[in-house]
Amino acid sequence: MSKRILVVDDEKDIRRVVQISLEKFAGWEAILAQSGQEGLLKAKTQSLDAILLDISMPDLDGFQFFEQLQSDPVTCSIPVILLTAKVLPRDYQGFKDMGVAGIIPKPFNPLTIWQQIAEILRW
Repeated sequence: MSKRILVVDDEKDIRRVVQISLEKFAGWEAILAQSGQEGLLKAKTQSLDAILLDISMPDLDGFQFFEQLQSDPVTCSIPVILLTAKVLPRDYQGFKDMGVAGIIPKPFNPLTIWQQIAEILRW
């Protein structure tokens, strides 16, 4: 069965590149959301195996998104991987303590991002 991953990022080009990588190289289905609000709606209404989440978004940032996701019994068990340019080495433990499954720093390699996701989630 194919994995279904929600990609939440306000940058259209990032969403598209990730979508191509996940679908072409891994054979997974990418569900796209251009905002945190749209992402939350899709997380609550679709069956997902994971969420790839940008931290810096205008309407609802990744931290707010993650908090809302964790507070909802419908979505709290979906693993979340952060996709961000704004991460320092000292931040990794804090994110792990929050319950984030992993972090993929930007810029990322579009040819191997699916492998990073699979490794983080042990797929």
